[in-house]
Amino acid sequence: MTFTPRQITLASLLIVVAGLLLALPLKLLPSLLAGLLVFELVNMLTPRLQPLIAGQRARWLAVALLGTLVVSTLTLLIAGAFSFLLHEAENPGASLDKFMALVERARGQLPPFIDAYLPASAAEFKVAIGDWLKSHLSELQLVGKGMAHMFVTLLIGMILGAIVALQRIPDVSRRKPLAAALFERLSLLVQAFRNIVFAQIKISLLNTVFTGIFLAVVLPLFGVHLPLTKTLIVLTFLLGLLPVIGNLMSNTLITIVGLSLSIWVAMAALGYLIVIHKVEYFLNARIVGGQISAKAWELLLAMLVFEAAFGLPGVVAGPIYYAYLKSELKRAELV
Repeated sequence: MTFTPRQITLASLLIVVAGLLLALPLKLLPSLLAGLLVFELVNMLTPRLQPLIAGQRARWLAVALLGTLVVSTLTLLIAGAFSFLLHEAENPGASLDKFMALVERARGQLPPFIDAYLPASAAEFKVAIGDWLKSHLSELQLVGKGMAHMFVTLLIGMILGAIVALQRIPDVSRRKPLAAALFERLSLLVQAFRNIVFAQIKISLLNTVFTGIFLAVVLPLFGVHLPLTKTLIVLTFLLGLLPVIGNLMSNTLITIVGLSLSIWVAMAALGYLIVIHKVEYFLNARIVGGQISAKAWELLLAMLVFEAAFGLPGVVAGPIYYAYLKSELKRAELV
């Protein structure tokens, strides 16, 4: 039985689209993104290393450098977690005492109806935490399992991305028809991912500039000097490279540091960040849209639909999946 080129292309498209959609309910999106990221980084590093080391050895060196970077980062994170746990074991209640000091400092600045909900003492706060942990034990177990699953899938995705990047790409003419069509689909997916990643870097820079102006210019004008300002600006850029969740993490850190001064500084920082990110939501869509030749409303609609269907992972996957769909439609000269 002979298949026409149109049928082969349609079959390859169905296989790739099915795989992309199944990655969301199967919670394999972190693995997919990690694999694509490592694959792209190897392809970006290899040309820069080839003047030093020719041939396939340049790709091996690129993979070795990335592997060393990933292992070093994970080691530092694990060492930091153990150091924190040991510090807490040697000084039980030290962090709680700091928290209660913040509560006491904020108590006189809060309205009475909010003050009534604050813990009166460290002992009362410990009891409240214990009761909350008991009532939410099953949810915490699920969160722990989910984090472990994501960590494992990330590692597997990075390993797969490195393995694929090391493979020699055979001549197109030697591939079977379906394999050639699948390779074409995956090439468009990689290109869409690359465009979104570069757009995310621009978004992170934009977010860092706005946040830096607030922390280093606006607050000092009102006589407020936030501790660790430079560190927070650097973390804002690094965390901003993570779609959606990165902004939430940096905002949380800034609000906590603001709380060390007063509740009003923390509220002002949180309010400013919320307003800025609402504005950035449309700017982000415009930046990403410019990278993949899509209108802002198209990406907003894609993110809205994917968020409704798959939750937070859908927001992350929406721009990448839509960029890939748009590239397929352009390849078919339908748009």
